[in-house]
Amino acid sequence: MDRKFDYNKALERLEKIAAQVEDPATPLDDIASLVKESRLLIESCRKYLRSVRENIESE
Repeated sequence: MDRKFDYNKALERLEKIAAQVEDPATPLDDIASLVKESRLLIESCRKYLRSVRENIESE
């Protein structure tokens, strides 16, 4: 990633995605793309948390 990852913004976006997916008015086609976006965000969050943990453990 070229820019600094913002974990809190990623979590906020994941919460918004969850609300959209739970909304019965959301079309199925939109849900598929939202799920894909959420997978990418979750993976980015995991990578971020791993790097933080590694930094803490190396100190």
